[in-house]
Amino acid sequence: MRVGSFVLAAQFPGQGQGEALHRAVRSAEVAEEAGLDSVWLAEHHFVPYGTCPSAITLAALLLGRTRRIRVGTAVSVLPTAHPVSLGEQAALLHVTSGGRFSLGVGRGGPWVDLEVFGSGLEAYEQGFPESLDLLVRWLREPSVAADGDRYAFREVPVVPRPSECLTEAAGPEVVLACTSPRSVRMAAERGLPMLLGMHVGDEEKAEMVALWREHARAAGRSAEEIRAAAHVSAGVCQIADRRTEAAETLLKAMPGWLRQGLEAHVTVDGRHRAMRDPLAYTELLCGLHPVGTPRLCADRLAATSERTGITRFALLVEGSGELAATEENVRRLGAEVLPHLG
Repeated sequence: MRVGSFVLAAQFPGQGQGEALHRAVRSAEVAEEAGLDSVWLAEHHFVPYGTCPSAITLAALLLGRTRRIRVGTAVSVLPTAHPVSLGEQAALLHVTSGGRFSLGVGRGGPWVDLEVFGSGLEAYEQGFPESLDLLVRWLREPSVAADGDRYAFREVPVVPRPSECLTEAAGPEVVLACTSPRSVRMAAERGLPMLLGMHVGDEEKAEMVALWREHARAAGRSAEEIRAAAHVSAGVCQIADRRTEAAETLLKAMPGWLRQGLEAHVTVDGRHRAMRDPLAYTELLCGLHPVGTPRLCADRLAATSERTGITRFALLVEGSGELAATEENVRRLGAEVLPHLG
């Protein structure tokens, strides 16, 4: 089992954006010190829900500051990026980090980002498969040409080639954020592991993993490839000496952040988007994920792995909103939870 942190660079009420980003960087540095396997970085635009607008840029910084830990994006929003540009950056980080970079990509939402970056609503609603395929080809082939609806260009060489990395991996791992049966099928047909959201419980995650395997078999993926697929489960982790104390920490801080962060999202076409109740959502997360004593947290992670077959976790550790508390949470995760997991 591999346990990592999930970094949103969340801006809690009363905090500045620089404070949120500093906490994000420090929590990642402490994650390496604490023995965690990975750090996964979220990307958001124009909202305090997350103050990192480029997960791959922050990944580059953290890869330079660390020596062992894997750093991944969770996710880079593909409809607002050119897949070749994103592929070049991913290849660069893969080669220069010695294979420590994972590229998580997703469709994002129908936000005003699509207007600002000029990609338009069609890139979100129709163009994602074309962009994903072009990105994956860029990371797997020595040269690439395109003749699609959105991208068309003559054959050009891939520089740097991910295969030049002195590791066994031919290229950076690509993980796909999945929230629907359609996206599960898209990941399975391409042999890409899934990133499953923190709002989803074990039963639904198990169903998505089973559906992934079904589609992967139908697409001709080998039994070994299906068995080795390392899906990632996002969640929340807060450790305390008593479960009530851990839950109270999150219930005190997270609803205010969620309220201001989710309310700031603006749709590109004016469509209505119902917002989750921040308090109820925080309570849901406390019930779904490792929130409590170290032993309870370890048991919760083990139970999720057993029920779903998922062996990798990306855990939000900054739910307190405070730097010192976040660092302590990460250190306790490494020192008091990981030893119980083997």
